[in-house]
Amino acid sequence: MTPNLTDYAQTCRTFSWPKAQPPTPWFFQPPTATLKNKIALYWEGENGQTKKFTFGQISDRANQFAHLLKKLGVKKGDRVFFFLPRVSQLYWGLVGSLRIGAVVGTLFAAFGTQALQDRLANSGAKVLVTNKELLPRVKAIKSHLPDLQKIILADDLDREIAKEATAFPDVTLTDADPLCMLYTSATGNTPVSGIVTPRPALRQQMITAQWVLDLHPQDIYWCTADPGWVTGVAYGILAPWALANTLVVFEGRFAPGKWYEIIQKYQVSVLYTAPTAIRLLQDLEKIIKNYDLSALRLVATVGEALTPASFAWIEKYLKVPVLDTYWQTETGAMMICNFLTVPQKPGSMGKPIPGITAVVLDDHFQPVKAGVAGNLAFKPGWPGMMSQIWQNPQLYRSYFSHGWFLTGDRVYCDQQGYFWFSSRKTEIIKTAGERVGTFEVESAIASHPAVLENAVIGKPDPIRGEIIKAFIVLRSDHQPSAKIKTEIQTYVKTHLAGHAYPREIDFVAKLPKTRSGKIVRRMLKAQEMGLPVGDTSTLEE
Repeated sequence: MTPNLTDYAQTCRTFSWPKAQPPTPWFFQPPTATLKNKIALYWEGENGQTKKFTFGQISDRANQFAHLLKKLGVKKGDRVFFFLPRVSQLYWGLVGSLRIGAVVGTLFAAFGTQALQDRLANSGAKVLVTNKELLPRVKAIKSHLPDLQKIILADDLDREIAKEATAFPDVTLTDADPLCMLYTSATGNTPVSGIVTPRPALRQQMITAQWVLDLHPQDIYWCTADPGWVTGVAYGILAPWALANTLVVFEGRFAPGKWYEIIQKYQVSVLYTAPTAIRLLQDLEKIIKNYDLSALRLVATVGEALTPASFAWIEKYLKVPVLDTYWQTETGAMMICNFLTVPQKPGSMGKPIPGITAVVLDDHFQPVKAGVAGNLAFKPGWPGMMSQIWQNPQLYRSYFSHGWFLTGDRVYCDQQGYFWFSSRKTEIIKTAGERVGTFEVESAIASHPAVLENAVIGKPDPIRGEIIKAFIVLRSDHQPSAKIKTEIQTYVKTHLAGHAYPREIDFVAKLPKTRSGKIVRRMLKAQEMGLPVGDTSTLEE
């Protein structure tokens, strides 16, 4: 049972994380007779096609897929990855992978060949599920993936599993076993980090989905995050399905009218989305009156700070409470949030989840006074905390120091215990709610034959939160032009990801560097925003 959060302060004083697994969710065992006929998934494609699946149907397909994996030699601990858009096969395929004890990974469907190769090679994935549209990207890099033994096409998956049994024997799993492996952009000299989330994370995901998202059995729930990222897995599939909630999934791109239509059509009661999407909805607020959104009772946001203006807009036009949440791939579940039972301060991250100890430290690991910005840190040991970074123990250790888990984000905490976001990791850009590593973008740009060197920064943007801006030094045999700018943007979209290209490019004669040759991005950002450039004593000139 999840403790009641009516009294936040009292819960914080008395709550401790359960030492045992919660009641086994249906996706690790057959659903009950009551649950079997409940709708698990309303799916709508980008062209308007619709499907619906009961929990019994999802369970049957998951078991059939587990049998297929077993025939392919997949064992407990093997990595099974999905490189797919939001198609139904991804959802029951993920459950089937968990049932066999595989470590599940998901990859954003917009990834280009290099981004795909980096992640698949690092993970040592044994099986990859993709579709015919994305298959050419996989074929282009297959020779660089010696561990990849089998590519399964989702287009053919219904036919492939048709003759498999709809029951599958239980696999013994413990808290020491991984739940999934999800990739996030690293901040060091490696382009990717495979964050291994332990099985106990599911406890924290389930409890926080009840405390924060206020999920009840009757809720129709829509998490708009793509399952290629952690939110789309943890709170788009695992937590709500563990709680037996009905999911809504829309395969298509964002469109305000379509989103309102889906909320109306499926009677969505809880929406979990990104502040970027809220800002885009704000631009077309005049069409809200055309839809019946009365079923909606709660909106929650994640990915970047929710501005007071967006907070006020939701309350005024959608007429529901809005709760901002803070967590990371590395934390595995929500960490600092707003709650229906706790008064809010618009623009604040909220307060720590009961059972989480959060502090603000200076650069010497000492707590700072209320209202002073510093480094956000957590006391290690919560259930969702990453258990390792795949094949990179040194990077994993770098997150911990002086007894704290360091998030890399700067915040301040006020006198009442509310946390406020200040700034983020200098080498991570959050654009439209997606984390993009500067290293990956710069590497993609640098591989263009016209580029000598480059640096990218995150530039504030009223819609996307940040956009990627690149400063590029061209080779001597190329001249700046609108044509080459477009070529570079298209090149990055193709080789890295459709969301990770520089929307703005400045061609420059040289980049600011230290005497040791390191590019000083803070100087570029300061100049871009008209701010003081700070100490320049370490520059080469």
